[in-house]
Amino acid sequence: MKKHGIYNKALMTAIADMGHEEYIVIGDAGVPIAKPEQRIDLAISKDLPTISQVLDLIMDDLIFEEVIVAQEQKDFNPVHFRDIEDMVHARYSTMEVQTMPHYDFFAEYLPKAKYIVRTGSLMPWGNVVLKAGIDAKVWFQKPGVITPGFYEERASYDNE
Repeated sequence: MKKHGIYNKALMTAIADMGHEEYIVIGDAGVPIAKPEQRIDLAISKDLPTISQVLDLIMDDLIFEEVIVAQEQKDFNPVHFRDIEDMVHARYSTMEVQTMPHYDFFAEYLPKAKYIVRTGSLMPWGNVVLKAGIDAKVWFQKPGVITPGFYEERASYDNE
């Protein structure tokens, strides 16, 4: 049996399947999912599990380089927005959570998401998009390779 982390086979497989610059959406109970192959359904009951619970576990296992939410989350659900910011800053202190209008958020990211994780959250504007990244320290440690500024923080962690 697995010792810790994510136990759900579909979610573990999805994380392992993510490539650089691909998107995964962590959505609420009502997130529309047009393509069955995108769906990872974790919803059990009202607010079980929550977006924050699932997002925190995914962020521990997935290398990501962007986090996007609806502007309405920042404006009308500021406690949740700060929770998302705190999770991001715990991993990458200089990474900012990007926002865009809710309608544009759905129109842009739902169709191009590789996976959409449905939670039990009943959270207004709670959905979050993660853009998969690379392990910058591994990629940029090669002799003669110069680490670009936008990867410096992610390339300097101590994994010992």
